[in-house]
Order: sequence, then structure tokens, then C-alpha cells
Amino acid sequence: MALSSSGIVAGLTAAALATVGYLAHQASQTLPAGLGRSQASAAPAVGVSKAPPRARKDPAAPPDGSGKGARVVYSLRGDRVWLVGEDETVTRTFEVDPSTVDPAPGSYAVTSRSNAVTGSDGVPVEHVVRFTSVDGVVIGFSAAVDDSTAAPAPKVRTGGIRESREDGEAMWTFATIGRKVVVVR
Repeated sequence: MALSSSGIVAGLTAAALATVGYLAHQASQTLPAGLGRSQASAAPAVGVSKAPPRARKDPAAPPDGSGKGARVVYSLRGDRVWLVGEDETVTRTFEVDPSTVDPAPGSYAVTSRSNAVTGSDGVPVEHVVRFTSVDGVVIGFSAAVDDSTAAPAPKVRTGGIRESREDGEAMWTFATIGRKVVVVR
């Protein structure tokens, strides 16, 4: 049975995208020290404890001390993200399910993105936005393709901060390469 040219092109395109995604992931794991990595002043901390979220007058407002200008703000204690525009307007805020490995509080930049890959926990994810790594574990935001939010096994070291597919799409649009990511307690 002969394949149509559109089927061949679709197959080659899928193979090329998978190869590029794999190579991008491998490249992000082998960057020289300091190149494209976090710019946090403190050494990355593994397993920062999760204190209860603090009471806030306006949960839509980003936390104090989260910087200025366009940025993604991620609260470790609140397990919440804010997408903040240049004019300091919050365009979206949402809760996330944290990874088992937390980044240290500080300022980072988006270093790589993947439209669709398999997460370190084996779950197919999309709209992956990476911004640092901790002891070899890549940290970033992603959405499970099946929209599941089940916590990974506690002994599995994962860096995927999970968001809903809808929130993941908003993050994907907002957090392009180089976009500032501020992590606060």
C-alpha cells in the first residue's frame, strides 16, 4: 500500500519535532556552569518546606518583594503563580501543584520551552516552560495532557510544577525565552 505524500510529510514532521525536543532537553542538561542557569543569589535548596499560605488581603495581587516589570511570580508557600505585565497588571493568577524539588527563592529567566514531552514522572505534558535546575533536576511549569494533577510519588525527584491545561496555555503564551521568573517563599 503506497503512502500519500501528506502522510510522509506528517510522519517526517513528527519525527523532526520529537528529535528537536529531545535534543533541546539534552542541551539544557549539559549547559556550562552559569550559562542560561538561574541568577538566584542563594544556592538552590532541595525540598524547601511548605509552610501554610499566608493570609492576603488581595489574593490576585502578587506578593510583596516580587520585583517589577513583566514577570512570572511563583510562591512556594502559596503554590500559586501570577503572570504580571509590564504595567504591573496581573493578567492571570492560578494555583499549581508543586514539584518534589523546589527552586531557591530568587530571580531566574525562562531558559527553554517544549510544546509536548514526557515529564520526569512519566506523564505526558505540554506547554513546558523551564527556568532552572536543582542538583540535576530541571525545574519548570507544565500541564499534564490528561489534565491530571496527581502528586508524584514522594521518593521521585521531579521538577514539574503542574498547572491546568488552560493555565498552561496562558503560561506558554506569556513566558517566552528570557522572561523573568521570580520565586518567593
